[in-house]
Amino acid sequence: MFDRFRGRRWAWSAVALAAVLMLGGVTYGFGVTKSTQLPLWTEQSSTAGAAPTVLAPDWVKIGRDLKPAVVNVSTKRVQGPAPEMGTPFGEDSPFDRYFRDHFGTRPQRQVRSMGSGFIINANGYIVTNNHVVDGATQLQVKLSDGREFQGKVVGRDPKTDLALLKIEATGLPVIPLGDSSALQVGEPVMAIGNPFGLEQTVTTGIVSATGRSIGAGPYDDFIQTDASVNPGNSGGPLINARGQVIGINTAIFSQSGGSVGIGFAIPVSLAKSVVTQLADSGTVTRGWLGVAIQPLTPDLAKTFNRPDTKGALVSSVTPSSPASRAGLKPGDIITMYDGRSINRVGDLPRAVAETRVGREVPVSVLRDGQTVQLTARIEALEAKEGRQAAAESEAKPSLGLSIQPLTPDLAKTFNRPDTKGALVSSVTPSSPASRAGLKPGDIITMYDGRSINRVGDLPRAVAETRVGREVPVSVLRDGQTVQLTARIEALEAKEGRQAAAESEAKPSLGLSVQPLTPDLARRLGTPARLGLVVQGVEAGSPAADAGFERGDVIVEVNRQPARSVEQLKEAVAKRDKGKPILFRIEREGASLFLTVAA
Repeated sequence: MFDRFRGRRWAWSAVALAAVLMLGGVTYGFGVTKSTQLPLWTEQSSTAGAAPTVLAPDWVKIGRDLKPAVVNVSTKRVQGPAPEMGTPFGEDSPFDRYFRDHFGTRPQRQVRSMGSGFIINANGYIVTNNHVVDGATQLQVKLSDGREFQGKVVGRDPKTDLALLKIEATGLPVIPLGDSSALQVGEPVMAIGNPFGLEQTVTTGIVSATGRSIGAGPYDDFIQTDASVNPGNSGGPLINARGQVIGINTAIFSQSGGSVGIGFAIPVSLAKSVVTQLADSGTVTRGWLGVAIQPLTPDLAKTFNRPDTKGALVSSVTPSSPASRAGLKPGDIITMYDGRSINRVGDLPRAVAETRVGREVPVSVLRDGQTVQLTARIEALEAKEGRQAAAESEAKPSLGLSIQPLTPDLAKTFNRPDTKGALVSSVTPSSPASRAGLKPGDIITMYDGRSINRVGDLPRAVAETRVGREVPVSVLRDGQTVQLTARIEALEAKEGRQAAAESEAKPSLGLSVQPLTPDLARRLGTPARLGLVVQGVEAGSPAADAGFERGDVIVEVNRQPARSVEQLKEAVAKRDKGKPILFRIEREGASLFLTVAA
């Protein structure tokens, strides 16, 4: 579920209703049901993108015929337990335990929510959204004739937000599935569902756009419609003028929680492959190529001498991956995959995901102005994720200071009545502690809500902090309590910091950089073994305009390995007027190309 996208509010069209029940101790298991002997769904041969046979669809007939196959999906899910309430008494008070026993812990709750779904098979197979059933402890399906069934989850796919359900019934009405691949903007559509729990609601509109990416997942390819879609419509069908499902209503753009004429549906052509796998095994296996890609912006297209921005720019290639064995390289522009044109960066992940594991597929790339034909043997994405998770090592968090115990003599010197706290003896320059404002002589008394009574409390607390988190730090300074905030980082070793001080440079690009040391690479979690680490970016500089951030690792400058600060200075000094400098960087485990204008 996503809440925000580029500063705007986005909400799933499913809604958790206001009814909240005390947990009654009832739990339900979901079974996996194999596919039936009947075809999994009914499919009509007409093409979604063909011109409608009539100017105005007969929505009255279509609605009457198809509403019986649209269902109400209601769920219960556990929420809680709620956080423990504080007490008005001190911990040592005799009333404290009584208060906590009777009022402190709020019980778990069950929350009801509703969504929609539609029957694709007469033996009870139902398609809906994953977010409708995710986390549910009880699942009830209500048909249009009023009958209710306990539903089972056959399988879920969070990456496409699809789920397949099963009820024990036969002879059910079904909705035929159409073809969304040739869908055209302007085609009339109908949405059927249960907005706000209002069953069998029908709304109409048109296809406003296709191929929308809203940041919901790696395979975004949404149909946008102005047919009114509201919370509760999630999982319901979007139907074309021929009475075929061409999408599954999933999300809305709204600042109020209700429809403003911008709804999104998963294309049925994507759903077919997912639903087939869910029916067969309860899971989805996807193809994996092993490349990181990014859009070909106008600046990058100019750098790579491309007349347009079509294609997917390869920013990195995973070692020992299908892409690596096929000969793909960073800087390649993928234009064709398995006979399909790759016009936008989002085209490639979808095409690869749909490829059968083990297949060899042709891949066309542009490299140095020439078209190169390669062949990749696709592997399973899930196996890759497992190997990658096993190989990853966590970076160790650090605050960047030295501390010592507060002895009785030191406590007296610092006018402290006791020896609680950790005395700061030194602060590492450019460290989280330094940027937070910590100084030698500060006495740290609280860290991230935890009391620091002994000097050993602080290292343990810092070690348990996730790298990148901002934590509150309370210190005593000149008899006053000072509240600070530190952003915890995985810092380089002392040797790396000394090298930084000796090698730091500020070329005219507005970058402060240092050589990448092995220890720093390990702590930053970057696979790079050669490069320059960005220590600072001047506001308003060319580097800032290009999108550089502190912590980026520069691995290439103008397609050459980044070996030294001097190399970067030379590239800046010798750059051609009007021709940008091309950088390849590593950032948080991903590779990106950036261009800095001359």
